[in-house]
Amino acid sequence: MQCVSFSRRKFLTASSAAAAALLLPGSRASADEFKTKLHKAQMVGKVVEAEMTAVKAAGFEGVEARDVCAEDVAAKIREWVEKMGLRVHSVLLGWMEFNSPDPKKVEASIEKVKAALRAAKGYGSDAILAVPCRVDAKLAPPPGTLLQLEFDERNGHINRIVKDENEKYAEYIKAHDYATDSSRAAVEKLIPLAEELKVVIGLENVWNNLWLKPEIYKHFVASFKSPWVKAYFDIGNHVRYSPPEEWIKILGPLLVKLHMKDYHLGQKKFVQLRDGSVDWPAVRKALDEAGYNGWGTIEGGALSLEELDKRFDLICAGK
Repeated sequence: MQCVSFSRRKFLTASSAAAAALLLPGSRASADEFKTKLHKAQMVGKVVEAEMTAVKAAGFEGVEARDVCAEDVAAKIREWVEKMGLRVHSVLLGWMEFNSPDPKKVEASIEKVKAALRAAKGYGSDAILAVPCRVDAKLAPPPGTLLQLEFDERNGHINRIVKDENEKYAEYIKAHDYATDSSRAAVEKLIPLAEELKVVIGLENVWNNLWLKPEIYKHFVASFKSPWVKAYFDIGNHVRYSPPEEWIKILGPLLVKLHMKDYHLGQKKFVQLRDGSVDWPAVRKALDEAGYNGWGTIEGGALSLEELDKRFDLICAGK
């Protein structure tokens, strides 16, 4: 992931513009106009006291941890974190290999998810993040391609990916359908443990060249028919396919968690939060209409925690 660095002049200009927007009469929306609440979180590696103190001081409510530790270790961490008035709300696991042709790699991925679920239980988290798998980007339609995606409602297999020259992507369609089937089989094995531990498996769709439109992503997540499998949605990752607010409107109640970051379509790279192509007021409105009361975890960026806190508040206010 790439992030831009700010000169002092650019930083002051951006901050002044954001402050001025708050003073404009009738500008955008007010936080009071929304029925839902977004909870602020920062991503961390291991949960250590010094970093948690800084997160708390900056105004955040919790963190998402990347440390998949033993359940009893996580439970001890939970004790002092919650005494600080914070929460480890989620565990970030990352990339799995549910579509590997090697059964041992599939099984290893399943065991990794189990470990993350147990760590989440210890932390007091209610969800984990896992990316089921990926397919070769060379097979997929490149970003910017006009997709005319049609799929079979029975199994999520693709019938058509583009309007013309559909045969050009025959290998992609084959890889996509196999990934869908193998990922579904793996996740179904994990649902009993998720239910036992009361921890949701949040499936993220992150530049893995799968489920390229919100309708088919929704179909995949909903196909489990389980409250323990939902969508972990990264707002910045989906800009290059279609506006994030469209994904939010379609995913609706399937959303369990959010990652907050931004992407600039013109520059073709990740940028600081609120400096890219995401229409944040439209995103905030869509989240409110979807009834999303939940966590938003800021991922990446080179800004201070205090500045990220301010920018998050602007998003919450629909600005």
